[in-house]
This record gives sequence, C-alpha cells and structure tokens, in this order.
Amino acid sequence: MRVTVCQLPDERDRFDEQWKALCAHVRAEQSTLVLLPELPFARWFPSGREYDARIWQRAVELHRRWETKLRQLGAAFVVGTRPIEREARRLNEAFLATPHCTLPIHEKRYLPDEDGFWEASWYAPGDGAFDPVHADGVVLGVQICTELWMLDVSRQLGQRGTNVIVVPRATPASSRERWLVGARAAAIVSGAFCLSSNRSGASARGDAFAGEGWIIDPDGEVLALTSDAEPFVTRELDLTHARAARTTYPRYVR
Repeated sequence: MRVTVCQLPDERDRFDEQWKALCAHVRAEQSTLVLLPELPFARWFPSGREYDARIWQRAVELHRRWETKLRQLGAAFVVGTRPIEREARRLNEAFLATPHCTLPIHEKRYLPDEDGFWEASWYAPGDGAFDPVHADGVVLGVQICTELWMLDVSRQLGQRGTNVIVVPRATPASSRERWLVGARAAAIVSGAFCLSSNRSGASARGDAFAGEGWIIDPDGEVLALTSDAEPFVTRELDLTHARAARTTYPRYVR
C-alpha cells in the first residue's frame, strides 16, 4: 500500500500552489491513501478565543467546496477533517473520501482550550467512539491531533485489528519533538503504522505551525518526515508488518 503524508501552509495565498504540487506528487507516486492536515481548507480559526458564527460558517463552506476537489489527487482514499454541524452540534469530523463518496468516520473527542488552540470554545467534543474503518483491506484508526496523546486509545485500536493509525494535526513549531515522541509511542503500543500530516507556515495571528508530517512503522521507527524542502513524502507500507507486530511485545500483553 502506498501512502502519502504532507504539510500544507496555513496561508491561503500559498495553499493553492501547494495543493497543485501535492496533486502532481500523488499522481506521480500512484498513492493509494493520502492524509491531509487537520481542517486544511480554511485558515486556523480556533486561534481566536471567542466563537464567531461568521468565521465558522465560512470555514464550513470552504471545506464543503474543497471536498469536490479531492478527486484531483487521484488517490483511492483521502483522509482529513472538516468543520460540520450535526444535530445542532458543531464538530471537527474526520472523513474518508473515495472517488465516489465522502464518509464521516470519527468525531474529535479530546479538545484543547488554550492560547492559539481554543477548540473547546469553537466545537463540541465528539461521541467518544474510536471505531476502526475498513477500506479495501486496510484497517484504519483515527486519532485527531490531541487524541494522539490518549495512548490507551492507540492500544485499543491495535487490539481491534488496526494496521494504520492516521493523525491529522495542527500543531505548533514549539512542540515539534514532543509530538514525534508521542507518535512513536502510539505506533509501538498499537503495533500499527502511524501516519500524520500537519499544517505549516504561520496562522493569521502569527503563530508558527510545525509542519513535519511523518510515516512511522509499528516498531516506532521513523520511515519519513516532511519538511519545508520536501513537503510531501510517499512510502510503500507492508501491512503484514503490522499484523505480525500485534503478536510481539508489548502488544501481546493483556
């Protein structure tokens, strides 16, 4: 299975150019799965502490519009997150897009509420379900950004047969190393590949995002990292590695 992770800029004047470059990369690499950053199609709006209905609705509309462009990537599967309203609740929802449809697959449950990341002020916690998704022989688990730190969730996903955990992120440059540590731990406790794509550049208020998407194997080895010089990376994953990893330490311990 060929997978692509990326870093995409928060600045809108750079985003369109990078999107075209990502589409070209994915088609050239013939990727099966592409992972996008958290809420990629609008500027990072939770940087403001106070909820603004106009900003929220604008973000919802932008994501809805960009969903029609996901086919440009030419991949069988695309995973990302979107702002959406369900039953009068605002949510940050992960989706799985195919050339034929876009399906909701997870609601972000664990929300930070601090300077630059006032997410609990903008949308509600999800329902708490972390159910693996089956996609053409791949078993995907989703942990959106902060949820990566819930290692009990990573472990449970592994025990339920997940072989790839995807982590869409919007994380700052100040905590780059910490996030990589968390990702390696998630891969080790689950016995699954851990993939992440992140925002890059600067938010509207000037905060720097880390970039640095990653592909990590089930034993915690870093196979690839994105950077400003290489914002997209693709690797071939041998999913039998994940299936075998679940039988080894520490995954077999119950």
